[in-house]
Amino acid sequence: MERSAKVLLCAILAGIVLILVSVGLAAATLAIVSSRLKETTTTITPTPSSTITTTITPPPPPTITTTTTNSPSFNSTYVESIHISDVMKHLNELQTIATNANGNRAINTRGFNETLDYIYNSLTLNTNFRLQKSFFYLRNFVPAGNPILLTSIGGVERNRTYSTTLSASEFAIVQYTRSANFASYIPITVIPNLGCSDSDWTSATSPIDGRVALVKRGNCSFIEKALLATKYNATALLTYNDGTVAGNVAPIVTNLGQDNEIPALFLSYTLGQELVDAAQDPLKNVGVRLIITMADESRYPVGNICADTPTGDATQTIVIGSHSDSVPAGPGINDNGSGSAANLGLAIALARLFQTSTYPQYKYRVRFCWWGAEEVGLLGSDFHVKQADNATTVGERLQDYLINLNYDMLGSPNYIFGIYDGRTANANTPPQALPGSNKITALFRSWFEQQKLPWDYTDFSGRSDYGPFLAKGIVAGGLFSGADERKSFEQRDRYDQMLGQGMGGVAGAIQDPCYHQACDSIQNINVFAYEKMVQAAAYTLEYLAQQDNLKEFLYPSAEIQRLNTQAKPQRVYNSINEYFGLPYL
Repeated sequence: MERSAKVLLCAILAGIVLILVSVGLAAATLAIVSSRLKETTTTITPTPSSTITTTITPPPPPTITTTTTNSPSFNSTYVESIHISDVMKHLNELQTIATNANGNRAINTRGFNETLDYIYNSLTLNTNFRLQKSFFYLRNFVPAGNPILLTSIGGVERNRTYSTTLSASEFAIVQYTRSANFASYIPITVIPNLGCSDSDWTSATSPIDGRVALVKRGNCSFIEKALLATKYNATALLTYNDGTVAGNVAPIVTNLGQDNEIPALFLSYTLGQELVDAAQDPLKNVGVRLIITMADESRYPVGNICADTPTGDATQTIVIGSHSDSVPAGPGINDNGSGSAANLGLAIALARLFQTSTYPQYKYRVRFCWWGAEEVGLLGSDFHVKQADNATTVGERLQDYLINLNYDMLGSPNYIFGIYDGRTANANTPPQALPGSNKITALFRSWFEQQKLPWDYTDFSGRSDYGPFLAKGIVAGGLFSGADERKSFEQRDRYDQMLGQGMGGVAGAIQDPCYHQACDSIQNINVFAYEKMVQAAAYTLEYLAQQDNLKEFLYPSAEIQRLNTQAKPQRVYNSINEYFGLPYL
């Protein structure tokens, strides 16, 4: 046999051995997970942590009967009542819905509508909670082709360069721009001082009505600029980059929100400044033509569902939320069927406990909610918060909400036990929400430590449905098992050490390799991790509901008074920008 053939044979044999070893390790891990799912509990005192200074004392254990093994006690009747098999039944139903509906549960599809029906019907059959289903309308944003921008400066016409590669483009389409088809060149008006106030617009040296407004980026949000352009009857809005640093020269992707009513493009600094300079000379007759064609701007309904406990103070409400929609690419069983099913399991278990004579009713109302359209910019929760902010009915007002607990992705296959870290809240977060949010972080952490489970902090960046609540000063917190970030070697080793060899997952691998993909199916769920996350959610709700003065616990008056002196100016909140990480200014 030739040397090259021998090398090839050795490589093939090595590959076969590697595959067999990998399969063996996977089987061993599954066996460990299965055995651990069968264990019951005993008691352990939580270990204090120095990472966050807030101290949480777990409530005294209720009188319950447990089987003592080598695992810690739950110290919670509510946790004991939650069975992962019940939650998995709901999750399997969501998989069935997606399978029979073109493989997804995205908004404006049969799969999403059937998801809402399943949640609503399950609540109707299994609880005596007060149910609300509310709808809001969204607008499709489907461009028919590339936008066209023509300029005329001193009689010289140019078709400006458009490319989806922003560094090679002179302008970019703005999300939720309206259609435009200018038959002739329309003059531009340069808005002074960044166009953030009425005085900027009224001090423009040329008329605005019927003309195209040209505004530099900066100081206020793009939405505020668009609202002022609409107010002063501009025909279109051209915003351009500020050129302050090298990264602020090319056009950027911006979003004007579902309610925008003006055609808009975003220009590079170079093109914007060229137009500004030319407009200083009235003899150059600067004008532009815009052609922006939309294939679909139709509106469609999206639903939210909320279920309220029949008892408890409606002016002191605990909101438990999760989003019910998937992305179009797949069934969304981890993202976020896992949160939806957990929320449903929590609601039904609590309803059953309230129907017993031994479990005390809560002092505070609990509102379980399922938000629509999270995957396109947190729109369901944002709609709900805006409605509550304008409501006058007692129990429906934003002031009636004490806290929002958010559960979005709880069963990632290469999981972390992720806790939203209140210290990483956006710098513009109203200060009254910060002390309580940090307490919720510490409360979750104490539960994982009590259970001898590893945990990790995860960014409290506003990129899930707690964002609109937090932006309005409502305390928030929650759990997250990981999406497209990679598990570190340190995390793998730490989880292995605490859970047992092979339970720590795969270092260097994505926490959810099926995130936003067709493979995010029921097979994508790590049941062991999912059960622990659901238990942590139940424990936290029960702990909060047992507080004598939850409002003071979450909003300590002395601390808030101190923080108010350091408060920063609030920006106009845009949930779409928050979710997609788009710039505000």
